[in-house]
Amino acid sequence: MRDTSARMLALLSLLQSRPDWPGPELAERLRVSTRTIRNDVARLRELGYPVDAETGRAGRYRLGVGAGVGAKLPPLLLDDEEAVAIALGLRAGTGLAGTHEAGERALAKLERVLPHRLRRTVGALTAATDRGLENTGSDAPDPEVDPALLRTVAEAIRDRTSVRVAGADGPTRLLEPYRLVSWQRRWYVVVREPRDGRWTVLRADGLELRTPAGPRFSPVEPPEDLTDLVLREVAATGWAVHARILVHAPASEVLARIHPAVGVVEPRDARSCVLVTGADSVATVAAYIGMLDMDFRVDGPPELVAQLRTSGERYLRAVAGAG
Repeated sequence: MRDTSARMLALLSLLQSRPDWPGPELAERLRVSTRTIRNDVARLRELGYPVDAETGRAGRYRLGVGAGVGAKLPPLLLDDEEAVAIALGLRAGTGLAGTHEAGERALAKLERVLPHRLRRTVGALTAATDRGLENTGSDAPDPEVDPALLRTVAEAIRDRTSVRVAGADGPTRLLEPYRLVSWQRRWYVVVREPRDGRWTVLRADGLELRTPAGPRFSPVEPPEDLTDLVLREVAATGWAVHARILVHAPASEVLARIHPAVGVVEPRDARSCVLVTGADSVATVAAYIGMLDMDFRVDGPPELVAQLRTSGERYLRAVAGAG
């Protein structure tokens, strides 16, 4: 059984999540007796939370019925700007694959416990705004990431606990997690290989954790900023499609036109360089290359060559017969 304070917070969270709860169902959720539920409800009332109950053999409970939840619940200590910032953050979070339902539930709970004035402000913001397409940089769908996995990795980073990761075609690996990085609507985990000290970037949506967790580890100083490491590694190896593109321009000119996260530029000679880049589809890579507005040559992969040929013919047809 969890301690009393944690159990009461869990009970309050359940009461906020839906209008009405039978006592036995609450007891089952919290793994306690219905008598314990009655005692915890009494403690919540002493703290100022208006929990209404229907008498009977089992009893039913609801939060704030008839009194106005926002008016009688102890208000959150938020000013107008903080309340709006949290609401906006939660609404933005609902656009991330894997967190939609959790974000909607959290936003609903926030609105229920805010004082009346701030609840009206957040309600007006919700009703007056809409969200456009989130992923416009790729034609590939957003990967689903289990929020529970992110939570487990974050706690391992905090506690300096190794994680056991299932190998794609080999045995389980023991890794030391150092950082979670969100970029381009994807989650990445920076880990260190304790056997050889190698730093690696893993996609969170492809991560499969094994239990039990590994032993605690003593952290070492990273060789560089870990966010920079993620951006560089993803540009070089982290995409579904990768390409090495010969660009007929000096490396300095290419670097001046792209963000370092888009790709790695390797100087070739004074008048050319190689751009190592990638994306989630060949169509996206083809579009990125065209945006360079420089002459280039692509020898592979074959599907990218075919895509560029198709795109080039399409553009030529678009201007055929134009003056």
